[in-house]
Amino acid sequence: MAAGTPLFSALLNYRHNAAPTPSLSGAEWLESEERTNYPLTLSVEDFGTELGLTAQMVEAASADRINGLMQRALESLAEALEAAPETPLRALDVLPQAERELIVETWNRTDAAYPSDRCIHELFEEQARRAPDAIALVQGDIELSYGELNARANRLAHRLIGLGVKPEDRVGLCLARSPEMVIGLLAVLKAGGAYVPLDPSYPRERLGWLVGDADPRLLLVDETGRVALGDALSGRDVIALDKPQAESHPETAPQVPGLTSGSLAYVM
Repeated sequence: MAAGTPLFSALLNYRHNAAPTPSLSGAEWLESEERTNYPLTLSVEDFGTELGLTAQMVEAASADRINGLMQRALESLAEALEAAPETPLRALDVLPQAERELIVETWNRTDAAYPSDRCIHELFEEQARRAPDAIALVQGDIELSYGELNARANRLAHRLIGLGVKPEDRVGLCLARSPEMVIGLLAVLKAGGAYVPLDPSYPRERLGWLVGDADPRLLLVDETGRVALGDALSGRDVIALDKPQAESHPETAPQVPGLTSGSLAYVM
């Protein structure tokens, strides 16, 4: 573990402070300070006749919040010990109702109107029409606008259709993270196919099994993908996206009969 990394994220310490402090003649207690390496340390101070809490944390939090969490944890623990002592600690409810509502409900209210009857690539095409010059992809010195990305994906989609790709046909993508990978993914969707992601970092045997199991109609690759797949390319139709394409295809979006938002989009 890296230096400074705490072994535990939180520490609960019960301290007995009832023992008398030896008096030193002529000495006056001025101040004391504690430090901790834990992101959160909560100490229960037992003074014999009263209890106190001392909290130390990396990030500031209100006393009310810490008290609320502590109270709920103790209540939940007491309830479990009384009614179901075999309950595992991980099953205890440690969030006060207000905080649970905030985390589980308020922050998860992400419902939004969405044109679920439209395909993803159609929504992308709308964005390309609205802002064709806006930057869509950046990698190093390479920049592609929405218009350029859409046009390149359209050309490739027409080529895929010409090679027989139909709605729900599987097309494998084994490429390094690059604009070509995004172009290939969009083109497969535009052609109506379902993309099969093949991570070139996987062992060659694993990739060979995936190709054999998914049995894609064809494969989109670059140099990284060719090396990674090796013999798995044998006997399969392959398009190398990192090489110049001799064929010329339209830059307009293809219209694919039978393609709907309910069609297969990808296979994992």
